[in-house]
Amino acid sequence: MANETIVKEVLDKKGEQHFLNLPYKIQGKNPVWVPPLRVQQKELLSTIKNPFFQHAEIRKFVAYKDGKAVGRIAAINDDAHNKTHNETTCHFGFFECIDDQATANLLMAELEKSAKQWNLNVIRGPFNPSVNEDCGLLIDAFDLPPAVMMPYNPPYYPSLIEKCGYTKAMDLYAYLVRQSDMTEKLKRGAQIVEKRTKLNFRPFNKNDFDGDAEKIWELYQKVWEDNWGAVPITRDEFDHLAASLKQIYDPDMIEFAETEDGTPIGFTLALPDVNQAFRKVRDGRLFPFGLLKIMWHTRKGALRHVRILLMGVLKEYRGKGIDAVFYYHHFETGKRKGYDSGEMSWILENNEMMNRAAVMMGGEKFKTYRIYEKTKF
Repeated sequence: MANETIVKEVLDKKGEQHFLNLPYKIQGKNPVWVPPLRVQQKELLSTIKNPFFQHAEIRKFVAYKDGKAVGRIAAINDDAHNKTHNETTCHFGFFECIDDQATANLLMAELEKSAKQWNLNVIRGPFNPSVNEDCGLLIDAFDLPPAVMMPYNPPYYPSLIEKCGYTKAMDLYAYLVRQSDMTEKLKRGAQIVEKRTKLNFRPFNKNDFDGDAEKIWELYQKVWEDNWGAVPITRDEFDHLAASLKQIYDPDMIEFAETEDGTPIGFTLALPDVNQAFRKVRDGRLFPFGLLKIMWHTRKGALRHVRILLMGVLKEYRGKGIDAVFYYHHFETGKRKGYDSGEMSWILENNEMMNRAAVMMGGEKFKTYRIYEKTKF
């Protein structure tokens, strides 16, 4: 039948390929969109290679119109999330769709059917595939490219989701900070804090990558445990993530705060925005020319933007101005290394302390990402 749209669960290699290709097919002509590397996407979605799936189940669906792939979605049953929060929640992610409400309706119907089959009574997302990866749907600033490990979607996606009965669960903010935003007030305040607290601030030790990475993992578990939606990241998951970030990180943009006896009590992590290079590889393929383009556009001094991905301090040390020291050091180190701007993302809308801190250092809230949910389906 002409114009018929059907949805199929991904159960073979052909379906996997259609699922993988859809972002490039739907968003590929938009110069703002940053194509993810296909090899990384394959690994992210692999239930064998990605340790996330040691505690989670995924079902992938592709919509076809007249035999051509036109949309996709994944239903995710994350046992770790549900045990942590005492919920029965189904997550969704990896949503892509042509601008057609009927197609979106069919995809979401399959998602909701999976939730029912799993006996889950809330649906929330997008998570791609978890809160520890990229998540949220962009609802503004569609003319701006995403920073590293942040999502991007066309302007019509929120409407497609909302018309399926999904409403806001939480907004995530991104702030833009420029070198010119650094103030004498921040500098003076940071210097006072350094003297008063007698803490030692030091960069990541690239010669002890595994040791310092373990300190970050241990702090991460404690610092973010009370955040909305937070799920402890397993050691296997963290090691998998650390191995991928090792290829792009700048040790000078990662800093620890330690007590006099060397005990870490906080850290901050900023990544060079390699998306500036990935934008040049429109098909997401490393070969034959993608790798050469990435190497050229990530050469020393080529990247001018960073994403401040994480910043946190143990509870008993909060409110002492340690975050101000981290901010000041990011400005100073960034200036020395040629970074002229940064994105602080993401920050929960209800995290008043971090939102105030972002504004205090001159940050401009310039992007909003939304997590949606539905409780009746």
